[in-house]
Amino acid sequence: MIPSARISAAIEVLEAIEREHRPAAEALKDWGRAHRFAGSKDRTAIGTLVFDAMRRKASSAYVMGDESPRAVLLGALKLVRGLSVEEIEALFSGVQHAPAVLTDAERERLTNGTLDDAPAHIQGDFPEWLAEGFAAAFGEHAVAEGRALAERAPVDLRINVLKADREKAMKQIAHLDPEETLYAPNCLRIAIGPDGRGPALSAEPAYVKGLVEVQDEGSQLVTLLSGAQPGQQVLDLCAGGGGKTLALAAMMDNRGQIYATDSDGRRLMPIFARLERAAARNVQVRAPRGQQDVLADLEGRCDLVLVDAPCTGTGTWRRNPDAKWRMRPGALDQRIKDQDRVLEEAARHVKSGGALCYITCSVLRAENEDRVNAFLEAHPNFLPRDAAHMARKAGMPQLADFASPFGPGLRLTPRTTGTDGFYVAVLVKS
Repeated sequence: MIPSARISAAIEVLEAIEREHRPAAEALKDWGRAHRFAGSKDRTAIGTLVFDAMRRKASSAYVMGDESPRAVLLGALKLVRGLSVEEIEALFSGVQHAPAVLTDAERERLTNGTLDDAPAHIQGDFPEWLAEGFAAAFGEHAVAEGRALAERAPVDLRINVLKADREKAMKQIAHLDPEETLYAPNCLRIAIGPDGRGPALSAEPAYVKGLVEVQDEGSQLVTLLSGAQPGQQVLDLCAGGGGKTLALAAMMDNRGQIYATDSDGRRLMPIFARLERAAARNVQVRAPRGQQDVLADLEGRCDLVLVDAPCTGTGTWRRNPDAKWRMRPGALDQRIKDQDRVLEEAARHVKSGGALCYITCSVLRAENEDRVNAFLEAHPNFLPRDAAHMARKAGMPQLADFASPFGPGLRLTPRTTGTDGFYVAVLVKS
Protein backbone atom coordinates (compact mmCIF):
# COMPACT_ATOMS: atom_id res chain seq x y z
CA MET A 1 0.00 0.00 0.00
CA ILE A 2 1.19 3.48 -0.82
CA PRO A 3 1.36 6.03 2.05
CA SER A 4 -1.78 7.83 0.85
CA ALA A 5 -3.76 4.59 0.86
CA ARG A 6 -2.63 3.90 4.44
CA ILE A 7 -3.96 7.32 5.47
CA SER A 8 -7.32 6.57 3.82
CA ALA A 9 -7.43 3.28 5.72
CA ALA A 10 -6.59 5.02 9.01
CA ILE A 11 -9.46 7.49 8.47
CA GLU A 12 -11.76 4.55 7.78
CA VAL A 13 -10.72 2.87 11.04
CA LEU A 14 -11.15 6.12 13.00
CA GLU A 15 -14.65 6.44 11.57
CA ALA A 16 -15.46 2.90 12.75
CA ILE A 17 -14.13 3.68 16.25
CA GLU A 18 -16.29 6.80 16.45
CA ARG A 19 -19.38 5.15 14.98
CA GLU A 20 -19.23 1.94 17.02
CA HIS A 21 -17.61 3.25 20.24
CA ARG A 22 -15.13 0.39 20.36
CA PRO A 23 -11.45 -0.04 21.28
CA ALA A 24 -9.01 0.90 18.54
CA ALA A 25 -7.27 -2.49 18.65
CA GLU A 26 -10.56 -4.26 17.84
CA ALA A 27 -11.40 -1.88 14.99
CA LEU A 28 -7.92 -2.34 13.52
CA LYS A 29 -8.18 -6.12 13.78
CA ASP A 30 -11.53 -6.13 11.98
CA TRP A 31 -10.17 -3.83 9.27
CA GLY A 32 -7.27 -6.23 8.73
CA ARG A 33 -9.63 -9.19 8.40
CA ALA A 34 -11.70 -7.35 5.82
CA HIS A 35 -8.64 -6.24 3.83
CA ARG A 36 -6.47 -9.33 3.47
CA PHE A 37 -4.31 -7.68 0.82
CA ALA A 38 -2.72 -5.44 3.46
CA GLY A 39 0.61 -6.83 4.65
CA SER A 40 1.96 -6.70 8.19
CA LYS A 41 3.92 -3.51 7.52
CA ASP A 42 0.79 -1.89 6.11
CA ARG A 43 -1.28 -2.90 9.15
CA THR A 44 1.43 -1.62 11.51
CA ALA A 45 1.65 1.70 9.68
CA ILE A 46 -2.13 2.12 9.69
CA GLY A 47 -2.27 1.25 13.38
CA THR A 48 0.41 3.81 14.18
CA LEU A 49 -1.52 6.50 12.29
CA VAL A 50 -4.68 5.62 14.21
CA PHE A 51 -2.96 5.65 17.59
CA ASP A 52 -1.13 8.90 16.80
CA ALA A 53 -4.48 10.47 16.00
CA MET A 54 -5.95 9.19 19.26
CA ARG A 55 -2.96 10.48 21.24
CA ARG A 56 -3.59 14.05 20.12
CA LYS A 57 -7.30 13.83 19.35
CA ALA A 58 -8.36 16.91 21.32
CA SER A 59 -5.56 19.20 20.18
CA SER A 60 -5.79 17.99 16.58
CA ALA A 61 -9.51 18.71 16.45
CA TYR A 62 -8.94 22.14 18.02
CA VAL A 63 -6.23 23.08 15.53
CA MET A 64 -8.41 21.97 12.62
CA GLY A 65 -11.63 23.47 14.02
CA ASP A 66 -13.34 20.15 13.29
CA GLU A 67 -13.81 16.94 15.30
CA SER A 68 -14.29 14.57 12.33
CA PRO A 69 -11.90 11.59 11.96
CA ARG A 70 -10.41 13.14 8.81
CA ALA A 71 -9.73 16.41 10.62
CA VAL A 72 -8.24 14.64 13.64
CA LEU A 73 -5.87 12.69 11.41
CA LEU A 74 -4.89 15.85 9.53
CA GLY A 75 -4.15 17.56 12.83
CA ALA A 76 -2.08 14.60 13.99
CA LEU A 77 0.02 14.70 10.82
CA LYS A 78 0.82 18.30 11.71
CA LEU A 79 1.22 17.98 15.50
CA VAL A 80 2.61 14.46 15.91
CA ARG A 81 4.37 13.79 12.62
CA GLY A 82 5.49 17.39 12.07
CA LEU A 83 4.59 17.32 8.38
CA SER A 84 4.43 20.57 6.44
CA VAL A 85 1.30 21.69 4.63
CA GLU A 86 2.96 20.78 1.32
CA GLU A 87 3.83 17.28 2.53
CA ILE A 88 0.28 16.71 3.77
CA GLU A 89 -1.17 18.08 0.53
CA ALA A 90 0.89 15.58 -1.46
CA LEU A 91 -0.67 12.72 0.54
CA PHE A 92 -4.23 14.05 0.09
CA SER A 93 -4.20 14.02 -3.70
CA GLY A 94 -7.55 12.32 -4.33
CA VAL A 95 -5.82 10.03 -6.83
CA GLN A 96 -6.46 6.27 -6.71
CA HIS A 97 -6.77 5.31 -3.02
CA ALA A 98 -5.60 8.63 -1.59
CA PRO A 99 -7.94 10.79 0.54
CA ALA A 100 -9.78 13.67 -1.13
CA VAL A 101 -7.79 16.83 -1.78
CA LEU A 102 -7.55 19.40 0.99
CA THR A 103 -10.26 22.03 1.15
CA ASP A 104 -9.35 25.68 1.42
CA ALA A 105 -10.51 25.63 5.05
CA GLU A 106 -8.33 22.63 5.85
CA ARG A 107 -5.31 24.21 4.21
CA GLU A 108 -5.86 27.42 6.16
CA ARG A 109 -6.15 25.57 9.51
CA LEU A 110 -3.04 23.50 8.78
CA THR A 111 -1.18 26.72 8.02
CA ASN A 112 -2.44 28.96 10.82
CA GLY A 113 -4.16 26.79 13.41
CA THR A 114 -2.50 26.91 16.84
CA LEU A 115 -3.08 25.84 20.44
CA ASP A 116 -2.09 29.23 21.87
CA ASP A 117 -5.50 30.03 23.37
CA ALA A 118 -6.66 26.46 23.99
CA PRO A 119 -7.72 25.39 27.50
CA ALA A 120 -5.49 23.03 29.49
CA HIS A 121 -7.39 19.85 28.65
CA ILE A 122 -7.02 20.59 24.93
CA GLN A 123 -3.33 21.44 25.12
CA GLY A 124 -2.67 18.40 27.32
CA ASP A 125 -4.96 16.06 25.35
CA PHE A 126 -6.97 14.64 28.22
CA PRO A 127 -10.77 14.51 28.67
CA GLU A 128 -12.33 17.76 29.86
CA TRP A 129 -14.03 16.07 32.79
CA LEU A 130 -10.57 15.10 34.11
CA ALA A 131 -9.24 18.68 34.01
CA GLU A 132 -9.92 19.18 37.72
CA GLY A 133 -8.25 15.86 38.58
CA PHE A 134 -5.16 16.70 36.51
CA ALA A 135 -4.92 20.15 38.07
CA ALA A 136 -5.17 18.60 41.55
CA ALA A 137 -2.43 16.09 40.75
CA PHE A 138 -0.06 18.25 38.70
CA GLY A 139 -0.89 21.93 39.25
CA GLU A 140 0.95 24.08 36.73
CA HIS A 141 2.42 20.98 35.08
CA ALA A 142 -0.96 19.50 34.06
CA VAL A 143 -0.50 20.31 30.37
CA ALA A 144 3.08 19.03 30.28
CA GLU A 145 2.08 15.81 32.04
CA GLY A 146 -0.82 15.30 29.64
CA ARG A 147 1.46 15.81 26.64
CA ALA A 148 4.00 13.35 28.06
CA LEU A 149 1.20 10.80 28.44
CA ALA A 150 0.36 11.38 24.76
CA GLU A 151 3.83 10.42 23.55
CA ARG A 152 4.71 7.00 22.14
CA ALA A 153 6.15 4.62 24.72
CA PRO A 154 9.40 2.67 24.23
CA VAL A 155 9.68 -1.08 24.75
CA ASP A 156 11.07 -1.86 28.21
CA LEU A 157 12.42 -5.28 29.14
CA ARG A 158 13.16 -6.70 32.59
CA ILE A 159 16.20 -8.93 32.77
CA ASN A 160 15.12 -12.14 34.46
CA VAL A 161 17.95 -12.61 36.97
CA LEU A 162 16.75 -16.16 37.61
CA LYS A 163 18.14 -17.01 34.17
CA ALA A 164 20.52 -14.29 33.06
CA ASP A 165 22.65 -11.41 34.26
CA ARG A 166 22.86 -8.03 32.53
CA GLU A 167 25.90 -9.00 30.42
CA LYS A 168 24.26 -12.14 29.09
CA ALA A 169 20.94 -10.44 28.35
CA MET A 170 22.63 -7.53 26.59
CA LYS A 171 24.62 -9.91 24.44
CA GLN A 172 21.52 -11.90 23.48
CA ILE A 173 19.62 -8.84 22.25
CA ALA A 174 22.53 -6.64 21.14
CA HIS A 175 21.07 -6.46 17.62
CA LEU A 176 18.06 -4.58 19.04
CA ASP A 177 20.32 -1.81 20.38
CA PRO A 178 19.10 -1.95 23.99
CA GLU A 179 19.98 0.85 26.39
CA GLU A 180 20.11 0.89 30.16
CA THR A 181 17.40 2.96 31.84
CA LEU A 182 17.95 5.59 34.51
CA TYR A 183 16.55 3.87 37.57
CA ALA A 184 15.62 0.16 37.46
CA PRO A 185 18.78 -1.96 37.83
CA ASN A 186 17.62 -4.75 35.51
CA CYS A 187 15.77 -2.78 32.86
CA LEU A 188 16.73 -2.48 29.19
CA ARG A 189 14.98 -0.09 26.83
CA ILE A 190 14.49 -0.51 23.10
CA ALA A 191 13.51 2.56 21.12
CA ILE A 192 10.68 2.19 18.64
CA GLY A 193 11.16 3.27 15.03
CA PRO A 194 9.67 6.31 13.34
CA ASP A 195 6.85 4.09 12.14
CA GLY A 196 5.97 3.17 15.73
CA ARG A 197 7.05 -0.40 15.17
CA GLY A 198 8.77 -2.27 18.00
CA PRO A 199 10.77 -5.49 17.82
CA ALA A 200 9.00 -8.78 17.16
CA LEU A 201 9.88 -10.24 20.55
CA SER A 202 7.96 -13.46 19.95
CA ALA A 203 10.72 -14.35 17.49
CA GLU A 204 13.56 -13.45 19.87
CA PRO A 205 15.20 -16.47 21.60
CA ALA A 206 16.03 -14.36 24.66
CA TYR A 207 12.34 -13.64 25.15
CA VAL A 208 11.07 -17.11 24.24
CA LYS A 209 13.54 -18.70 26.67
CA GLY A 210 12.59 -16.32 29.49
CA LEU A 211 15.82 -14.34 29.79
CA VAL A 212 13.85 -11.11 29.43
CA GLU A 213 10.25 -10.12 30.08
CA VAL A 214 8.31 -7.15 28.71
CA GLN A 215 7.67 -4.77 31.61
CA ASP A 216 7.66 -0.99 31.74
CA GLU A 217 10.42 0.44 33.91
CA GLY A 218 7.81 2.06 36.15
CA SER A 219 6.18 -1.31 36.79
CA GLN A 220 9.60 -2.73 37.66
CA LEU A 221 10.32 0.15 40.03
CA VAL A 222 7.09 -0.04 42.02
CA THR A 223 7.60 -3.78 42.47
CA LEU A 224 11.13 -3.20 43.75
CA LEU A 225 9.80 -0.51 46.10
CA SER A 226 7.49 -3.08 47.70
CA GLY A 227 10.51 -4.28 49.68
CA ALA A 228 9.93 -8.02 49.10
CA GLN A 229 12.75 -10.16 50.50
CA PRO A 230 13.91 -13.78 49.93
CA GLY A 231 12.25 -16.21 52.31
CA GLN A 232 9.12 -14.14 52.88
CA GLN A 233 5.48 -15.15 52.54
CA VAL A 234 4.06 -12.81 49.89
CA LEU A 235 0.52 -12.51 48.58
CA ASP A 236 0.03 -10.94 45.13
CA LEU A 237 -3.66 -10.17 45.49
CA CYS A 238 -4.39 -8.79 41.99
CA ALA A 239 -1.87 -10.81 40.01
CA GLY A 240 -3.58 -10.68 36.61
CA GLY A 241 -1.27 -12.08 33.95
CA GLY A 242 1.62 -12.24 36.41
CA GLY A 243 4.00 -9.44 35.40
CA LYS A 244 4.69 -8.30 38.96
CA THR A 245 4.50 -11.87 40.25
CA LEU A 246 7.45 -12.80 38.03
CA ALA A 247 9.36 -9.72 39.17
CA LEU A 248 8.71 -10.66 42.82
CA ALA A 249 9.99 -14.20 42.23
CA ALA A 250 13.22 -12.79 40.81
CA MET A 251 13.57 -10.33 43.72
CA MET A 252 13.13 -13.21 46.15
CA ASP A 253 15.57 -15.48 44.27
CA ASN A 254 12.92 -18.23 44.23
CA ARG A 255 13.06 -18.40 48.03
CA GLY A 256 10.04 -18.10 50.26
CA GLN A 257 6.53 -18.35 48.83
CA ILE A 258 4.42 -16.15 46.59
CA TYR A 259 0.67 -16.73 46.44
CA ALA A 260 -0.75 -15.31 43.22
CA THR A 261 -4.47 -14.77 42.88
CA ASP A 262 -7.01 -12.58 41.13
CA SER A 263 -10.74 -12.08 41.46
CA ASP A 264 -11.07 -12.89 37.73
CA GLY A 265 -9.67 -16.35 37.04
CA ARG A 266 -9.50 -15.62 33.31
CA ARG A 267 -6.90 -12.92 33.88
CA LEU A 268 -4.72 -15.48 35.67
CA MET A 269 -4.54 -17.98 32.83
CA PRO A 270 -1.41 -16.58 31.11
CA ILE A 271 0.54 -16.82 34.36
CA PHE A 272 1.17 -20.55 34.15
CA ALA A 273 3.12 -20.47 30.89
CA ARG A 274 4.98 -17.34 32.00
CA LEU A 275 6.05 -18.92 35.30
CA GLU A 276 7.43 -21.95 33.48
CA ARG A 277 9.28 -19.86 30.91
CA ALA A 278 10.81 -17.67 33.63
CA ALA A 279 11.80 -20.61 35.88
CA ALA A 280 9.89 -19.02 38.78
CA ARG A 281 9.46 -21.90 41.21
CA ASN A 282 8.25 -20.23 44.41
CA VAL A 283 4.82 -19.22 43.13
CA GLN A 284 1.59 -20.94 44.12
CA VAL A 285 -1.38 -19.86 41.99
CA ARG A 286 -4.66 -19.60 43.90
CA ALA A 287 -7.39 -19.34 41.26
CA PRO A 288 -10.87 -18.33 42.48
CA ARG A 289 -13.32 -21.19 43.14
CA GLY A 290 -16.84 -19.83 43.27
CA GLN A 291 -17.73 -18.72 46.79
CA GLN A 292 -14.84 -20.60 48.39
CA ASP A 293 -12.27 -18.45 50.23
CA VAL A 294 -9.08 -19.68 48.60
CA LEU A 295 -6.98 -17.41 50.84
CA ALA A 296 -8.48 -18.33 54.21
CA ASP A 297 -5.29 -20.07 55.38
CA LEU A 298 -3.26 -16.91 54.72
CA GLU A 299 -5.19 -14.64 57.06
CA GLY A 300 -2.73 -12.73 59.26
CA ARG A 301 0.24 -14.74 57.90
CA CYS A 302 1.80 -12.67 55.11
CA ASP A 303 4.98 -10.63 55.39
CA LEU A 304 3.88 -8.65 52.35
CA VAL A 305 0.58 -8.25 50.52
CA LEU A 306 0.98 -6.58 47.14
CA VAL A 307 -2.11 -4.88 45.74
CA ASP A 308 -1.82 -3.94 42.07
CA ALA A 309 -5.19 -2.29 42.36
CA PRO A 310 -7.84 -2.12 39.64
CA CYS A 311 -7.76 1.46 38.37
CA THR A 312 -8.59 3.71 35.44
CA GLY A 313 -5.17 3.15 33.88
CA THR A 314 -4.56 6.85 33.27
CA GLY A 315 -0.85 6.21 33.70
CA THR A 316 -0.77 3.86 30.71
CA TRP A 317 -2.20 6.21 28.11
CA ARG A 318 1.09 6.17 26.17
CA ARG A 319 0.35 2.52 25.37
CA ASN A 320 -3.46 2.75 25.22
CA PRO A 321 -4.19 6.23 23.85
CA ASP A 322 -7.76 5.48 22.85
CA ALA A 323 -8.64 4.41 26.40
CA LYS A 324 -8.63 8.00 27.67
CA TRP A 325 -11.43 8.99 25.30
CA ARG A 326 -13.56 5.94 26.14
CA MET A 327 -13.24 6.54 29.90
CA ARG A 328 -16.27 8.02 31.69
CA PRO A 329 -16.73 9.52 35.18
CA GLY A 330 -18.73 6.49 36.28
CA ALA A 331 -15.69 4.29 35.67
CA LEU A 332 -13.65 6.32 38.16
CA ASP A 333 -16.37 6.06 40.78
CA GLN A 334 -16.49 2.29 40.34
CA ARG A 335 -12.72 1.93 40.51
CA ILE A 336 -12.62 3.86 43.78
CA LYS A 337 -15.09 1.40 45.28
CA ASP A 338 -13.00 -1.50 43.96
CA GLN A 339 -9.84 -0.02 45.45
CA ASP A 340 -11.38 0.44 48.90
CA ARG A 341 -12.67 -3.12 48.79
CA VAL A 342 -9.35 -4.67 47.77
CA LEU A 343 -7.46 -2.69 50.43
CA GLU A 344 -9.78 -4.13 53.08
CA GLU A 345 -9.20 -7.62 51.71
CA ALA A 346 -5.44 -7.09 51.67
CA ALA A 347 -5.32 -5.87 55.27
CA ARG A 348 -6.88 -9.13 56.43
CA HIS A 349 -3.82 -11.12 55.33
CA VAL A 350 -1.00 -8.89 56.64
CA LYS A 351 0.70 -10.20 59.78
CA SER A 352 1.88 -7.98 62.62
CA GLY A 353 5.07 -6.30 61.44
CA GLY A 354 4.20 -7.10 57.84
CA ALA A 355 3.47 -4.65 55.04
CA LEU A 356 0.77 -3.82 52.51
CA CYS A 357 2.04 -2.41 49.22
CA TYR A 358 -0.58 -0.46 47.27
CA ILE A 359 0.12 0.15 43.57
CA THR A 360 -1.87 1.74 40.77
CA CYS A 361 -1.08 2.69 37.18
CA SER A 362 -3.11 5.86 37.70
CA VAL A 363 -1.99 9.48 38.05
CA LEU A 364 -5.17 10.64 39.82
CA ARG A 365 -5.13 11.56 43.50
CA ALA A 366 -8.61 10.09 43.90
CA GLU A 367 -7.22 6.62 43.17
CA ASN A 368 -3.88 7.08 44.90
CA GLU A 369 -3.19 9.25 47.95
CA ASP A 370 -6.89 9.74 48.69
CA ARG A 371 -7.44 5.99 48.93
CA VAL A 372 -4.38 5.42 51.11
CA ASN A 373 -5.24 8.31 53.41
CA ALA A 374 -8.80 7.03 53.81
CA PHE A 375 -7.49 3.53 54.56
CA LEU A 376 -5.01 4.82 57.16
CA GLU A 377 -7.74 6.84 58.86
CA ALA A 378 -9.86 3.70 59.18
CA HIS A 379 -6.91 1.48 60.21
CA PRO A 380 -4.77 3.18 62.87
CA ASN A 381 -2.76 -0.06 63.25
CA PHE A 382 -1.17 0.65 59.83
CA LEU A 383 1.51 3.30 59.39
CA PRO A 384 2.97 4.55 56.09
CA ARG A 385 6.60 3.85 55.29
CA ASP A 386 8.51 7.04 54.49
CA ALA A 387 9.21 7.50 50.77
CA ALA A 388 12.94 7.99 51.37
CA HIS A 389 12.99 4.79 53.44
CA MET A 390 11.21 2.91 50.65
CA ALA A 391 13.76 4.15 48.12
CA ARG A 392 16.77 3.29 50.30
CA LYS A 393 15.39 -0.14 51.14
CA ALA A 394 15.05 -0.85 47.41
CA GLY A 395 18.64 0.26 46.79
CA MET A 396 17.54 3.27 44.73
CA PRO A 397 17.76 6.27 47.08
CA GLN A 398 17.45 8.70 44.17
CA LEU A 399 13.77 7.74 43.82
CA ALA A 400 13.05 9.70 47.01
CA ASP A 401 12.96 12.72 44.69
CA PHE A 402 9.57 11.47 43.50
CA ALA A 403 7.91 11.34 46.91
CA SER A 404 4.26 12.36 46.67
CA PRO A 405 3.47 15.87 47.95
CA PHE A 406 -0.08 14.75 48.78
CA GLY A 407 0.51 11.94 51.26
CA PRO A 408 2.45 8.68 51.60
CA GLY A 409 4.19 7.00 48.70
CA LEU A 410 5.87 7.92 45.42
CA ARG A 411 4.62 9.08 42.05
CA LEU A 412 6.19 8.17 38.70
CA THR A 413 5.14 9.77 35.41
CA PRO A 414 6.41 9.97 31.82
CA ARG A 415 7.38 13.62 32.36
CA THR A 416 9.33 13.08 35.58
CA THR A 417 10.79 9.57 35.30
CA GLY A 418 10.33 8.59 31.65
CA THR A 419 8.11 5.68 32.70
CA ASP A 420 4.41 4.98 32.58
CA GLY A 421 2.42 6.68 35.33
CA PHE A 422 2.46 4.77 38.63
CA TYR A 423 1.78 5.33 42.31
CA VAL A 424 3.11 3.15 45.13
CA ALA A 425 2.79 3.30 48.91
CA VAL A 426 3.88 0.83 51.59
CA LEU A 427 1.87 0.58 54.82
CA VAL A 428 3.30 -1.34 57.78
CA LYS A 429 1.03 -3.13 60.28
CA SER A 430 1.90 -2.65 63.94
